[in-house]
Amino acid sequence: MNHAHHESAPDATRRGPAPDATRLAIAATRHCLTGCAIGEVLGLLISGALGFAMEPAMLTGIGLAFVFGYSFTFVPLLRSGMAVAEALRITLAADTISIVVMEAVDNLVVLVVPGAMEAGLDSVLFWASLAIGFAVAFAATFPVNRWLILRGRGHAIAHGGHA
Repeated sequence: MNHAHHESAPDATRRGPAPDATRLAIAATRHCLTGCAIGEVLGLLISGALGFAMEPAMLTGIGLAFVFGYSFTFVPLLRSGMAVAEALRITLAADTISIVVMEAVDNLVVLVVPGAMEAGLDSVLFWASLAIGFAVAFAATFPVNRWLILRGRGHAIAHGGHA
C-alpha cells in the first residue's frame, strides 16, 4: 500500500508550514477571488445598466459572487460524474466560509474608502477601491482557508478530505 501522500500531511509534531496545505489554500483563495470578482463586477455592470441604488447593487454583486464562486467547484464535480446532491453538499461545505470572508472584507474596504460607492462605475476611485478591496480580502481569506484545510474542512473536502 502506497502511503506517500501522507508524508507531507501536517501533524502536531512537525514545525513550519505544511506545504500541501499552503498550496491548496493559495489555490482555494485564488479560486474564491476569481469567482467573487467575476460575480461582483458582473453584478455591478448589471446593476448600473438597470439603475439600481447602492444597496441593491451591492446585494446583486454579492449574490453573483456566490453563484460564480460556487460554480467553480460545483461544475467540475458534476463533470467528474458526481451526483448533483453530493456535488452541492461538497460545494457548500468547501466554499461557503471562504466566499463569506472574501465578500465581507472586500465590501467593507469599498464601503470605508471615502467616496468610492458614490463614485460610479466610470470612476478610477471606484475601481481602485474594488481592486484594493480584493487584495485585502485575499490576504484575509488565505489564512482562513489554510486553517480550514489543515482541519480537513473547506476546500480540502473537494480534494478528498486532506491537504
